[in-house]
Amino acid sequence: QVQLVESGGGSVEAGGSLRLSCAASGSTDSISCMAWFRQAPGKEREGVATNYVVSGTTAYADSVKGRFTISRDKAKNTLYLQMNSLNPEDTAQYYCAAGGARVNNRIRYCSFGRYDYLYWGQGTQVTVSS
Repeated sequence: QVQLVESGGGSVEAGGSLRLSCAASGSTDSISCMAWFRQAPGKEREGVATNYVVSGTTAYADSVKGRFTISRDKAKNTLYLQMNSLNPEDTAQYYCAAGGARVNNRIRYCSFGRYDYLYWGQGTQVTVSS
């Protein structure tokens, strides 16, 4: 079992920044991928950024590319999401997730699909006002 606890959400004005944290504990050696998802009211949960923990490879959704940065502190077993240039469309509940990697042509990668992640945090709210 893996436990994930997010923190760092809050309310900011458009153009502002926030940093989310996700502390992982338990059987973390079983994890290949960690990711951030978000869900706005009335919308599907969508993947925002992924981190392949074995190599540190990262990937981003087009909507956040260039503004958000995912990173991981191995020593602290903590995942981060630095969010800059926030806009009201970024308002959502943000979730940390952990799970295994997919394989395509022998290449391992982290999916943006929510059903590929087994472990989830409780979520943290981010609200961006215009």
